[in-house]
Amino acid sequence: MILGIGQDVCDATRIRSTINRFGARFTHRIYTQNERNKCEARRNKVDCYARRFAAKEACSKALGVGFRKGVFFKDIEVVNISTGKPTLKLSGGALLRLQSLCPSGLNPSVELSITDDRRLAFAIVIVSGIEKSFSK
Repeated sequence: MILGIGQDVCDATRIRSTINRFGARFTHRIYTQNERNKCEARRNKVDCYARRFAAKEACSKALGVGFRKGVFFKDIEVVNISTGKPTLKLSGGALLRLQSLCPSGLNPSVELSITDDRRLAFAIVIVSGIEKSFSK
């Protein structure tokens, strides 16, 4: 059962200018330490930051609240599983919101797809509830 869908497009040029203007003040407010480490290790770190920004925005929309009601940017972390596939790790207010969306008898699931082309990053997030008997 789909509980929420969110999508976002982020212009990497905007992220670049924000990082140039605010530096660590911006990156430390928006991204977790793991996300910063991942992006800083990349040849084109701005595109990496832009993809993650789009993913966070898309997730907040899929949760149905945006960045309000106790959901903060750092509550939504883009992580990669062992195969390299990106996924989201929720904590704090984002995790509480996810749990409140999911009806009893279902386990919450969050799917993420991110991509970029030239200076644009795009993310889509689908939040669903899966019957407990079918969950891993």
